[in-house]
Formats: sequence, C-alpha cells, structure tokens
Amino acid sequence: MLDTEFGGIAKSDRDFYPEDLRAVIDETIDAIYQPINNGVYKAGFATSQSAYEEGVTELFEALEHWETVLDKQRYLCGDCITEADWCMFTTLLRFDVVYYVHFKCNLRRIVEYPNLWNYLLELYQYPGVKETCNFDHIKQHYYKSHPQVNPTRIVPKGPIIDFNTPHNRQKNSQ
Repeated sequence: MLDTEFGGIAKSDRDFYPEDLRAVIDETIDAIYQPINNGVYKAGFATSQSAYEEGVTELFEALEHWETVLDKQRYLCGDCITEADWCMFTTLLRFDVVYYVHFKCNLRRIVEYPNLWNYLLELYQYPGVKETCNFDHIKQHYYKSHPQVNPTRIVPKGPIIDFNTPHNRQKNSQ
C-alpha cells in the first residue's frame, strides 16, 4: 500500500510491490493467507477436535510447502523481498513465541524448519525491522486478550529465542 497508494510518502528506496511482480505477489499472498496467516487462528480458536485438526493440518502442510520453496529460492516470489515476504514474516515471527503453545500449533516450531527459520532471521535482521518487534507486547496481547483460549491470562516467560543469530540465506542468492 505504501508503494502504490501514498505516492512517495514512504521514505524508502525499496519497492516491495514492483509492477512486474504484482501478479505473482498477489497470488503468493493469497496462497499463504488462508493456510498460514489465518491458519493459526483456525487452529487456535477451533471449538471442535475435527476443526482444530483440519486447521493445524492445513497450516503445517503449507509450512512444509514454503520450506521447500525457500530451499530453491531466497524469497517467496524469487530473488527479491516483496510484500508477500512481509505478510509471511508477521506470522512466522509470532509462531514459536505465541502460536506454538497458545494456539496449539505445536507439530513443529519454525526453528525446526531450516529454510523458514533462516528466512525469518534474514527478514528480522533487515534494516529497521527488529526495532519494530516487541516480543513482550506480542505475548501480553495474545495471552491476555483471549480468555476463551487462556482463561488464567498467565503469560509465559519463554521461549528464549535469539533472532539475531546469523542466517544462511546467502546460499540462495543468484
């Protein structure tokens, strides 16, 4: 939106929605939204075992798919960061910290997927991004605002995750 709707207000020389990739970016965002971005909520707010299992199965099948994609290319849409990557980032960032336990998305942690994990580290370490990530706020929000999922509103101390660990995404550069 900053690249298309606000006509230069964004103070960046980067275009995360380049015209020649817009169709691919839009398709990718559509492909990750339901099973991943929304998938954690489908699993987390499920009110039956079958709904939970359906949501969590779809979520992890999609994560496996993108793990494979990121083994072959550096970013979701190829060799440059796009809006699709930032859409995936928000869910991956919260995954091990919140969704794994709070929403019972606990088949695997993101750190257990080598390509998704290093991809997440690279995006987190992108200039200016880590300064916008407040894990205490994220955890306080999720664990305290969903009494149907966490009636005690207890916020866990962990996990301790080092998002500043060097990534290996250079191997996927062309």
